[in-house]
Amino acid sequence: MKESLAWSEYCKSLATAVVETCSKVPVSSGPGAFVKALGQALPDWKFRHAMSRGGWYRLGGIVDGNGQRVSDSLESWVEAALDERDGDIGQLIDDFAGQTLYATRLVGQTHYLVASAGEETDDFLQLEIEDLQEMRVHRLFANEPATLEELVDPRGSSDLQQPIGMPVYAFRRLQHIGAFLKRMLAQKPEPAPVHRMIEDWAKSSAGSTSTFYNHWVIATREHLDRYHQSVFRAQPIATLAGDAPEFDAAPGTSGLELYAALGHFDREAGYPLAWYFHMLTSKAVPHWVAQTVVEDALAGFAYLPQRDVDVVRSWLHRPYAV
Repeated sequence: MKESLAWSEYCKSLATAVVETCSKVPVSSGPGAFVKALGQALPDWKFRHAMSRGGWYRLGGIVDGNGQRVSDSLESWVEAALDERDGDIGQLIDDFAGQTLYATRLVGQTHYLVASAGEETDDFLQLEIEDLQEMRVHRLFANEPATLEELVDPRGSSDLQQPIGMPVYAFRRLQHIGAFLKRMLAQKPEPAPVHRMIEDWAKSSAGSTSTFYNHWVIATREHLDRYHQSVFRAQPIATLAGDAPEFDAAPGTSGLELYAALGHFDREAGYPLAWYFHMLTSKAVPHWVAQTVVEDALAGFAYLPQRDVDVVRSWLHRPYAV
């Protein structure tokens, strides 16, 4: 646990350089330029771009009809205005019916950068950088909202987006993934599926061929439960561009035909036993494949290394999904 806390403090010490880099590099120059600038700011760490995830937004603030800022937080402004009116949303609508106010949202994508921190499978730093652009969306109160959700984030408002300013980079999170996973174990000693996946990677031919963070990043979350205890979540995300490779084998396929389908999947993904790890994390490969692979091995058709057969057999005895 002390090691986890030490990594947490160390990552905080690096964050200042990351924030400065965000302020200096224009989004229009692309992630490659950001990585290069970060390498100059933190020469001891060889970060590289792993993947980007977009298509999300967060609620922003409020601007008036002239584009002047009314509030940086739409939610806080609405909550305060409702409190002043004892929660009467009808009164709120009446009071602001004659004013031209627009909600904004922050539209963006997350760039994941990774850098080796040691030899273990989960021994790497993961940096999350967002590129954000504020967009003016719906006019407040124009839809006569009946609920708070209809006021702050009504459906169908995304087609009204107008940009406010240029997109910018923003620091989101920097963490040592192994330290985060150890904190999860300290909270709940029974290994979570992500721990078992990391262990399977290390045992298999995938681990001896390539590093985990060449093919996966870990989306992490931490929040407090109702007892104010920390709850940790970790979700592996494949860094493949687009969807997982197509697995082209029907149920009942075995032997040479199954071997060919598994080999094609692995080549497309870029590492051995990729089909197994995508079976754990998505519906790209069905579960019957694991059973058939082990049955083939027991019948003497050894198209997988024994260590990979052992990993798959172990999963059959105690299945899990990530």
